[in-house]
Amino acid sequence: MMSPDLSILISSVLGLVLAIPSNTCIVMGNLDIIRKKGKLSPSDVIFLGKGIVNILLQCLLSLQAILLVLCQAYMYATDVGEFMNILVFFLIYYNFWLTFWLSAHYCTSITNLSYGFFIWIKRIVSNFLSRLLFLTALGMFIVTVPGFWAVYGGSIQSSDNSTEDSGNRLRMGLPYVVPMTFLGVILPFCLSLLCLVLTFSFLLRHVWRVKNNDSGSTCPNLQAHVTALRTILFFLLLIFIFFCVSQIGLFLHSLLVLVVFWDVQILSPSVEAAVIFQASNKLRRIILRRFWARNWRNTET
Repeated sequence: MMSPDLSILISSVLGLVLAIPSNTCIVMGNLDIIRKKGKLSPSDVIFLGKGIVNILLQCLLSLQAILLVLCQAYMYATDVGEFMNILVFFLIYYNFWLTFWLSAHYCTSITNLSYGFFIWIKRIVSNFLSRLLFLTALGMFIVTVPGFWAVYGGSIQSSDNSTEDSGNRLRMGLPYVVPMTFLGVILPFCLSLLCLVLTFSFLLRHVWRVKNNDSGSTCPNLQAHVTALRTILFFLLLIFIFFCVSQIGLFLHSLLVLVVFWDVQILSPSVEAAVIFQASNKLRRIILRRFWARNWRNTET
């Protein structure tokens, strides 16, 4: 049976090999769109943000996993582990909020809800998305940093009272872990789920009205809407899996669950890149065009 350390190392290397090239293609593809058109759609802006976040997250997670396996004492006995945990969870929480803003964009674009709240959301997503993403990142950083200072503060103590210190850190962390989990995971998940339900119900009603229309009009092509729904669903499944595995690991303290949690974290940027590629025809065309052009130049030489 494969050892836990070896499993984490393999996952970290595999994550680097898969996530860095794929998310780099997402970033470069969107920059190519900016160079040609001068502007990105709201979904492309969010995909660009996710690509950058996933590159940073993958590098941090792989480095963290390697340090955890090769020099575990150094990770837990210095401020390096604290600093890396702050950055990792900040990027994870921010990525979850990017999922919500993508869901909100799809929901307000597909549905024709006339409520004032949805009109306001559609207006700010369309006109102020870049500022909104910056404010979201700032808010998640403010939420994450004090919580980890409380959890890991005073962790560098003498080895004589390590058990007592561990218990104190656990009691100190509980008032911060719950708000951090709610604001960073549960709230964006619930809001994204609400957007998914609203979008799906609107499309169902729309298809039913078209099919029962006496004018004989045919049902319109809903492939783009189905792709949007599928994209939101995939991102929500990633959040749900992350939350479930983390909560199981928090209560069971099992080595197997810890390994699974690390594998889920390390491979999530690669999975997100695959979800983005299936959602964006423009990115697929750009990548395929560059790939074939490069192969054509190689055959010419």
